[in-house]
Amino acid sequence: MDPARSLAAAEPAPYWLDDPGRPAAEPALAGAEQCDLLVVGGGYSGLWTALLAKERDPGRDVVLIEADRIGWAASGRNGGFCAASITHGPLNGLARWPAEFDLLQELGDRNLDAIEETVARYGLDCDFERTGGIDVATADHQWDELRALHRTVTGHNVGLKLLDRDQLRAEVDSPTFLGGLYDERGVALVHPAKLAWALKATAARLGVRVYERTPATALTRRGGALAVRTPYGAVSARQVALGTGVFPSLIRRVRAYTVPVYDYALMTEPLTADQRAAIGWRGRQGLADTANRFHYFRLTADNRILWGGYDAVYPRGGRISAAYDHRPQTYLRLARHFFGCFPQLEGLRFSHSWGGVIDTCTRFSPFFGTAHGGRVAYTAGYTGLGVGATRFGAEVMLDLLAGTPTERTGPEMVRRRPLPFPPEPFASAGIGLTQWSLARADDSGGRRNLWLRALDRAGLGFDS
Repeated sequence: MDPARSLAAAEPAPYWLDDPGRPAAEPALAGAEQCDLLVVGGGYSGLWTALLAKERDPGRDVVLIEADRIGWAASGRNGGFCAASITHGPLNGLARWPAEFDLLQELGDRNLDAIEETVARYGLDCDFERTGGIDVATADHQWDELRALHRTVTGHNVGLKLLDRDQLRAEVDSPTFLGGLYDERGVALVHPAKLAWALKATAARLGVRVYERTPATALTRRGGALAVRTPYGAVSARQVALGTGVFPSLIRRVRAYTVPVYDYALMTEPLTADQRAAIGWRGRQGLADTANRFHYFRLTADNRILWGGYDAVYPRGGRISAAYDHRPQTYLRLARHFFGCFPQLEGLRFSHSWGGVIDTCTRFSPFFGTAHGGRVAYTAGYTGLGVGATRFGAEVMLDLLAGTPTERTGPEMVRRRPLPFPPEPFASAGIGLTQWSLARADDSGGRRNLWLRALDRAGLGFDS
């Protein structure tokens, strides 16, 4: 079948948000509000911060404002991979913080355990499955790299299991698979929008006041309090936590540390029993190949396949625009790659196609900081791995606002920010050259050219 025909009936909307159970939006803030803690942003960062703030101190008066609707941006458009790693994988963590890696790994493992415990304790309806995840090699050099990584992490309590070609294809069958690295406990899968909606409902039950369609337009100090303006009112707060992700921070100096990148995904119609049998996948693991331009893929609760990744589009001038939310040429490329991976699913059609914007930074893992004398905390830079790590980031922001050192605030990863991106047009030129170089590396056995090696030496580490 022509891959284009598989897309003919695809709804141009995020599958996760196209749900009849989507809760109604809360009213916008109108007038003046006061609170102890104002949380700006209704994605995972903000939602976890609000919920944990009330768990730490039920008497704390917490308000959360969201510019659009809860979970409408990256938190409702991602693949639903909830990973333990807070360092964007062990390779990135070992390269940047070797002396702290074991602690960071432990903090990440405990964070994922805490998410699982929270889901169970509150009965969060989000299709949580602790399936594990497999990094897949589809080229000889990728298999060599996975075996080298397995040797490197031995002794670091990472718990990765090497699968050869036959072992991997016994788990998930594709003729393109050469081997894999299986993290049996370090990845869970969720319905990402349902997770956001469930966190909102739980925070509200604990007393958080939630306002949607309420963008924060400015942050100022007003006497002994902080003031955040909104279109129809303002909030006066003792402390503020910023979880705005890719959108421009209210702290201007923070903006240079992130750039937007658009990512795209397809969702299939539900598989039949015969189609499931043709590919196996009884363990329901989350998968991703290990190319620079990589795919990620997983099963949903109703046995659809989400297939995303490969194209990472930096918008012209670094400006976020809804015009980038859909990209037919990318959808067609993804469909072709899908049937190359799973030729036994010939004839399957896609029900949804969508894109969304994520924030990335030069070290690929989140960074943290404070402003206004420690009364404002922020986090950003999750680079597509924020479903789990944002809970850790929320804990860090609350620790920073409390002003008391903890095991989370001590590591260099938390204390230091990444290198900033250069201003335009230099950012566009550098990112364009990097993307071209990464594509060349994929096509030349993983060999990194002079530009990529220079970035490696500078600590920018563009490796995914």
